[in-house]
Amino acid sequence: MAGKQQNHHQTSFVASLEQFLIHKAPKLNPPLRDDTARGENDDDDVRKLDEMVFERENRLLDEDPVYPVKVYVYEMPKKFTFDLLWLFHNTYKETSNATSNGSPTNRTGTHSADYWLWADLISPESERRLKSVVRVHKQEEADLFYVPFFTTISFFLLEKQQCKALYREALKWVTDQPAWKRSEGRDHIFPIHHPWSFKTVRKFVKNAIWLLPDMDSTGNWYKPGQVSLEKDLILPYVPNVDLCDAKCLSESAPMRTTLLFFRGRLKRNAGGKIRAKLGTELSGVKDVIMTEGTAGEGGKLAAQAGMRRSLFCLCPAGDTPSSARLFDAIVSGCIPVIVSDELELPFEGILDYRKVAVIVSSSDAIQPGWLVNHLRSLLPSQVKKFQNSLAQYSRHFLYSSPAQPLGPEDLTWRMIAGKLVNIKLHTRRSQRVVNGSKSICRCDCWRANSTASNSLSHLLS
Repeated sequence: MAGKQQNHHQTSFVASLEQFLIHKAPKLNPPLRDDTARGENDDDDVRKLDEMVFERENRLLDEDPVYPVKVYVYEMPKKFTFDLLWLFHNTYKETSNATSNGSPTNRTGTHSADYWLWADLISPESERRLKSVVRVHKQEEADLFYVPFFTTISFFLLEKQQCKALYREALKWVTDQPAWKRSEGRDHIFPIHHPWSFKTVRKFVKNAIWLLPDMDSTGNWYKPGQVSLEKDLILPYVPNVDLCDAKCLSESAPMRTTLLFFRGRLKRNAGGKIRAKLGTELSGVKDVIMTEGTAGEGGKLAAQAGMRRSLFCLCPAGDTPSSARLFDAIVSGCIPVIVSDELELPFEGILDYRKVAVIVSSSDAIQPGWLVNHLRSLLPSQVKKFQNSLAQYSRHFLYSSPAQPLGPEDLTWRMIAGKLVNIKLHTRRSQRVVNGSKSICRCDCWRANSTASNSLSHLLS
């Protein structure tokens, strides 16, 4: 269903795709103080510094990037690009009301980051608004190479063997490129925004930058060594609900009488087993709504209405640590309560999620009465601060055409810009290391995803 235009830019995947295909496709001073730590009020000092850093980064965010990333967009055969977009366009109405498991419309739209990025990159420069990235038409001028293969559409809409064959063809097409061979793929960007996308061949492109929904390895989605925060990038899902804009936020404020809201599947695998435990713990609790979701447009409207009537929205892990529910909550003005211990978040080098979400461990959340008591203990001023931050943050998760400054497309390129020096380091190093060298540069980083501080007292005593 086509969405309404807001402020003359389109936020609906289906509507934007239709417009795109029809209209665009053809065509030192000496130190003055002693910085020795005082050893007293350490927590206050850390908190004050953190707040000052946050304020400074917020100011910098509004400034234009100094150096736009230069991206070469491969001109791939139409079977990898336009043909897949037309396939989706010509079939989505048949399945738009199917269950979430069987609906390519729902899943393709939710994972359509690849479309939004590509559509912006190939738009005429006169129509583009982003200054963080510029398309170049000579490979020697490029910092990075974008592979515009729609891996998610092909996964959901093609027969299994047909999809695997297309994956192999795309793999050969890309790895035959001189630019790929030069860097062994390190400066190539693959949009793989579904855990199953490109799965049968992606081990052959593990040097490339992957654009991912998360980095879970507990559900057998990604193999050890394939993904990392240093190499890859987490992108947000496309929200399934409409934006609650300033007028909506103002009107909905007095109607947010539900303390905690969840609508979705309560039985999931892997880390998502936490949902059933939370369902049992929160069942029948006053001012808490925990209900199974329903499919289609009716399910979307019910979820949207519930979020707009609630102060907090529960965002637990599912089959993967991430889900679109987090971004649905943010654009609905409903404070997310994240219960997903292995979750990695989009653009965390730029955004501070502590300002917009309550983040708790699974072990705490399932303790009898703990979660509701924790939420009720927050002062009205704290809740208001979260809500004000949500109103500011929602723009960071709204893909649109044309892409907007500080939208997800913009933040994607700002984050990738920070990887360029490391990409060039490993590319040049691989070109000069001689055969037989034992100086193998390998770093498998397994970091605990924990908010707890690591005490050094046992080392210093």
